[in-house]
Amino acid sequence: MRTPFRNRRARLALAATLTALCAGLAPLAVGGSPASAAHVWRLQWADSFNGRAGSLPDADKWIIDVGTGYPGGPPNWGTGEVQTYTADPANISHDGRGNLRITPLRDSAGRWTSGRIETRRSDFRPPAGGRMRIQTRIQLPAVTGAAAEGYWPAFWTLGASYRAGVPSPTSGEFDIMENANGLDRVWGVMHCGTPAGGPCNESTGLAASTTCPRVRCTGAFHTYTLEWDRRTSTERLRWFVDGRHYHTVSSTQVDPAAWQAATARGHFLLLNVAIGGGFPNALAGHPTPTAQTRPGHPMLVDYVAVLTS
Repeated sequence: MRTPFRNRRARLALAATLTALCAGLAPLAVGGSPASAAHVWRLQWADSFNGRAGSLPDADKWIIDVGTGYPGGPPNWGTGEVQTYTADPANISHDGRGNLRITPLRDSAGRWTSGRIETRRSDFRPPAGGRMRIQTRIQLPAVTGAAAEGYWPAFWTLGASYRAGVPSPTSGEFDIMENANGLDRVWGVMHCGTPAGGPCNESTGLAASTTCPRVRCTGAFHTYTLEWDRRTSTERLRWFVDGRHYHTVSSTQVDPAAWQAATARGHFLLLNVAIGGGFPNALAGHPTPTAQTRPGHPMLVDYVAVLTS
């Protein structure tokens, strides 16, 4: 169900958010060097999630994924996660305060449900000789310790060729932000090539992690950014948290065929909170979720934006 911006106040809030976003991009540090304020960033796409409380994401912009996998795809979304995604507003909806809310829930039989969306557009890619930034402001679920085991919130991309039948990780995946088990740490990862080993060291991927500036990653809003830089023959992906650069992957680290397969056709964006699966299990050292995992802690998303320069 599409949720239009219904009044002048909502439209002004959207404009203010995006104006502040564009203004805030100029000082973002890249590899330790301040970016020039002279760079002009142009907004290509955005959602500020200003729908009424309980309404679903804008259907013109987002597809709501449902079930336990894509039709014909691997079970449990290929990761071992245990939840079923739904279009129930209890799992995924606007909160009425300018955020998208994704809430994992568990019923009396122990079955988990949650929310996952992906953009209809799948052509997000920098112009030749330019840059693109994909950015979001997210509050991770405010849950830690044993109560958080199995929580796996993420903001990420998949290559457009995935929708044409090219399998993952060959089609390319950029994990802009991943967190698991309520840890005070987020991960940035590139996946590519073959399912085991290969140029991107699968299934781990080319990964780095960091704590968040000033306050914990969980339970507080932080800004997560991926910059894709095509200004030179060596392309680069850079990850940031609150403007702090912590990870880079360059095209020279990956064989040319794998890089081309992962980047040639653009990407689409995804937001979700999974429960259980390979990543939280590996970090916990045992299967998750457990009987101590507490449902009902949402991930809040203030905005998502794509800009180019």
